[in-house]
Amino acid sequence: MSELDDIRRKKMAELQAQQANAQNQMQQQAQQQMQQQQAQQEFEKQKKQILYQIMTAEARNRLANLKLTKPDLVNQIELQLIQSSQTGSLRGKITDEQLKVLLKQISGQKKEIKITRK
Repeated sequence: MSELDDIRRKKMAELQAQQANAQNQMQQQAQQQMQQQQAQQEFEKQKKQILYQIMTAEARNRLANLKLTKPDLVNQIELQLIQSSQTGSLRGKITDEQLKVLLKQISGQKKEIKITRK
């Protein structure tokens, strides 16, 4: 019976060690996830500050409204504007009219799908 008890104790110790390892891994994953979220929040904060500096209030409002329907397009435009400002190709703040022109240019790049019925 003592051998059986030894086997049980060893098995129990192995299970406890496995459980502890699993908990450690989960904690590490949670920490990594929190770090990624913080980095993403910091990036968004910096992006907002730059956009505030390079755009007028009307243009920012238009972009915010458009973000509700087309977040991918707005993200692309925001990154393009930030990149332009960092390279120095922007002069002054982006107005609402300039943003409209940019939106037309970008939306014009997409392929049109025409369906004809016979």
